[in-house]
Amino acid sequence: MSVPRVYKADAIILKRRNFGETDRILTVFTKQYGKLRLIAKGIRRVTSRRAPHLEVFTRVNVLIYRGASLDSLSEVMPVEIYKNIRTDLGRVSIAYLYCELIDALLPEKQEHRDIFDLFVNSLHTLNGKNASDTYQNSRQFALELLWRLGFLPRSKTLKGDTLKSFIESITEKRLRTPPFARHIASW
Repeated sequence: MSVPRVYKADAIILKRRNFGETDRILTVFTKQYGKLRLIAKGIRRVTSRRAPHLEVFTRVNVLIYRGASLDSLSEVMPVEIYKNIRTDLGRVSIAYLYCELIDALLPEKQEHRDIFDLFVNSLHTLNGKNASDTYQNSRQFALELLWRLGFLPRSKTLKGDTLKSFIESITEKRLRTPPFARHIASW
């Protein structure tokens, strides 16, 4: 898909890392353009008005300018901050797991509207006041992601360490979140 010089997207922040003195590199998953890496210039300044809206697993509408190497984030409008997730360590760990799985399994710049909708619905369920058995929900999310991306036939299900090992064999790197999420679930 051809991307215009300036474009808007519905996005969820997957991860971020500091860059330089005042900038941050964000990995976002958008409904319209798939997974993107963006630079948010000046975001780490104390006076930045965009900073509170660019936290991990926050859903935002963004205005992006195409750049030579990295596209640049210009405007941010919050859509959903998922307050209930942020107040519960178990939910936070599962939300981070969702972000890690999306980041690890999806290539950059490929539209996956169905995966975006799955992600939004899963975060909404996790944010619900009566979110129960969050660890089981994370397993179901991982399986649904593998099924929709074609890594696993619908007739096959995996559990626990087998599921984790299968995902790690696909991505060729270790997942960092599952052990923490499992530890939280056993409290």
